[in-house]
Amino acid sequence: MEITPQCVVSLTWTLKDGLGEVLDVLEEPVEFLLGGSDLLPKIEEALQGHEPGATLDLNLEPQDAFGDFDDQKLFLEPRSLFPEGLEEGMVFEGHALPQGVSAKLPPETLYTVSDIYPEHVVLDGNHPLAGVGLRLHLKVEAVREAAEEELRAGTAGTGFFRVQPAAPGGSLLH
Repeated sequence: MEITPQCVVSLTWTLKDGLGEVLDVLEEPVEFLLGGSDLLPKIEEALQGHEPGATLDLNLEPQDAFGDFDDQKLFLEPRSLFPEGLEEGMVFEGHALPQGVSAKLPPETLYTVSDIYPEHVVLDGNHPLAGVGLRLHLKVEAVREAAEEELRAGTAGTGFFRVQPAAPGGSLLH
């Protein structure tokens, strides 16, 4: 079956940054809905018309991946609002930030603690890969028609390129 909009494609891949550092490897196939919210638009566009067994090498500039780094998404908040065990790299969902943080912080954003000072904490609302060019080598393992519930949900359930908090040492992408 050829890849068309609103089908489910099973992929494996190696994802690297522009310097060749490996960021993520999918060794076992994972399913994604094309035409939904599972994959970046440039990846979906490149997959169109291919069949199982196809391999592709994609170079994604920041604007085609997670966007350019935006210093307007950096927020300085009082250190006293945060718990004692706070560490750089911790991630907070916007709606779960401590009481008293600035109302300017959108609640639907994930914030990474990028710096901790005695009086302030820097929260970064950028995706961890914002401003990074990506190199993706992928293989199409299988293609199938999307189920009605997948089409309604707009996802095959993976949501791999949605911004999710990463566990320490975990992937920045899921």
